[in-house]
Amino acid sequence: MPTRRRFRLDPPVGRALDGFLDVPDPPNRPPHPTVVVCHGFKGFMEWGFFPHLAELLAARGFLAVRFNFSGAGIRPGEDRVSDLDAFRDDTHGRELEDLLAVVDGLDEVAGGLADRGRLGLFGHSRGGGIALLAAAAPERRESVRALVTWAAIAEVDRFGEAAKQAWRREGVIHVENSRTGQQLPLGRGLFDELERDREALDLVAAAGRRTAPWLIVHGREDTSVSYEEAERLAEAAAPPVELHPVDTGDHSFCSRHPFAGPSRELIEAMNATQAWFRRHLGPPES
Repeated sequence: MPTRRRFRLDPPVGRALDGFLDVPDPPNRPPHPTVVVCHGFKGFMEWGFFPHLAELLAARGFLAVRFNFSGAGIRPGEDRVSDLDAFRDDTHGRELEDLLAVVDGLDEVAGGLADRGRLGLFGHSRGGGIALLAAAAPERRESVRALVTWAAIAEVDRFGEAAKQAWRREGVIHVENSRTGQQLPLGRGLFDELERDREALDLVAAAGRRTAPWLIVHGREDTSVSYEEAERLAEAAAPPVELHPVDTGDHSFCSRHPFAGPSRELIEAMNATQAWFRRHLGPPES
């Protein structure tokens, strides 16, 4: 059975990052092909399907590395935002820095368990966009060997003009977490980033720059991030890329938090994902 270990990483800049390693069994045959997992907006590493996905990857021989973005505002063991200041200060750029800090810190957090030459990235929703930006970064394109995104966004600016006018005027707006009912603040830093860094955050352009083999998994019934966004990314993507539609899948592939077991749609997404990583990172015993 895979084992689970907790880690804390103190990057050179920013808040500490908490995470988990799901380690294959037997653990005495490292290094293991490694997948770094990114949660989405208002998500966290222990939400819903993430522990189940990490356990599946470890059972297939991959070291699964998942973490909370520093702006998630959620500590290990929590399932609602407790640090509203951290959530307010979060930006896409900060999340990208967090992901790259975890990738750069693999030797520190995983010791000799991680095979840095067989590195994959996984991201859900906004986390899919962050994983794509990392895979497309010029200094990272050669080191990321496989990419899988679920329900990934194709556009970072998801706010209407009325909301942005209020944001510009007040310096903060609030979004609701429908699961918890919390009103969560978005600060001026995110607003300024959306106004200033459109080119750097252009996910469609990033799709064309990345070179890692990319599997795009998206539910046709996703009402949070439409299936058309997956089609936009796939159309713009440089090869190799594969778009895998899940016909009755919604944004979370019909799973919820707390996790009550995998749905048929989630099983389809997970099977496609582990097969993709095995194909492009090599079987763990190789």
